[in-house]
Amino acid sequence: MNENKENVPKIRFPGFTDAWEQRRLGELAEFLKGNGYTKNDLTESGSPIVLYGRLYTKYETVINDVDTFVEMKDKSVISEGNEVVVPASGETAEDISRASVIGKPGIILGGDLNIIKPNQEIDPIFLALIISNGTQQKEMSKCAKGKSVVHLHNSDLKQINLLYPKLEEQQRIGKFFVEIDHLIILHQRKLNNVQNLKAGLLQKMFPKNGEDFPEVRFPGFTDAWEQRRLEEITLKIGSGKTPKGGGYSYVLEGIPLIRSQNIHDDLVDLSDVAYITPQTDEEMKNSRVVKNDVLLNITGASIGRSAVYRLSSDSNVNQHVCIIRPIEGYSSDFIQLNLASPKGQQQINNNQAGSGREGLNFQQIGQICFVFSSIEEQVKISSFFRNLDTLITLHQRKLEHLREQKKSLLQQMFV
Repeated sequence: MNENKENVPKIRFPGFTDAWEQRRLGELAEFLKGNGYTKNDLTESGSPIVLYGRLYTKYETVINDVDTFVEMKDKSVISEGNEVVVPASGETAEDISRASVIGKPGIILGGDLNIIKPNQEIDPIFLALIISNGTQQKEMSKCAKGKSVVHLHNSDLKQINLLYPKLEEQQRIGKFFVEIDHLIILHQRKLNNVQNLKAGLLQKMFPKNGEDFPEVRFPGFTDAWEQRRLEEITLKIGSGKTPKGGGYSYVLEGIPLIRSQNIHDDLVDLSDVAYITPQTDEEMKNSRVVKNDVLLNITGASIGRSAVYRLSSDSNVNQHVCIIRPIEGYSSDFIQLNLASPKGQQQINNNQAGSGREGLNFQQIGQICFVFSSIEEQVKISSFFRNLDTLITLHQRKLEHLREQKKSLLQQMFV
């Protein structure tokens, strides 16, 4: 590692010590422009095509699998493989400063794509990575022109000062990040599979509209499910209020005050919670939260998010969060599952009211209706879906960890 050497990255593979060379990109590549297609030309089948929008919605370092098609026109630009493509237009300068490699021949390259064909000194994958990161990415952002829509032209790309090592090191770097991308794709697929499994089972393990029996059940359960409104099966439906301003209300530690931003991903997240004093908590004693309360966001952009409060210690809520406390014989987890289901979200959407601002009142919440099995079956179903949620969370954390690792390495392995 040669951290003090000019034009050398912080992290390198063993055996590479030379400073990186600097030249204009225009001296190292040929430049073309995609042609003739927009998203209005897309068809269900036909010839595979990459449009510039893919670089925003499905950003990959190497594009091999294409799921967009068109009927081929005359004078189409067809990939030979290993072209580097950069969007020619986008919403922001940061968005437009990215690149991907077309991994195989025979793919149509649509309009609004700048196409770079590097010479033998430059590895295409390395070029795509360095364009999207480091000093080159900043240079590209400065070249982008426009206000509501920004544009980047091949003439701008030619002027970029490219910093690059010898070809062998470029290829080593490119291969390394492609392997990380493969790991990210693998974990994304695993996450998608579990999420799809959960969505499918939510449809099958709860009765359809107008029916009393689900399609799939655990062995030993045969009784019909019964319809109940939340007001019929709860001890409490209510929310809190915003404490009075002043130092005595909000403090650095004390009683947690749960707000709408603390409820997401079917969990209560106390990592960024506000606190109130015991005195304020006493003033708000009607909105104290106890273990196994169901919490539901009832206003704003996060309306409909819900979670079960699982801590033994008490907390409080403000006016944007509703407490739903079930009576004996009804599972909090089962109620939350129903609230988070498509059927529950539809009822929440249908019941929103307010002059200019979305919101739910307690009467509307009480009218939300679900079908319930015996408490034993509720607990069995809830436990099953909690285990699925744990698996989903593990995959999400692994995915986030890999993305953070990649981001950190991109910052340290390029000049």
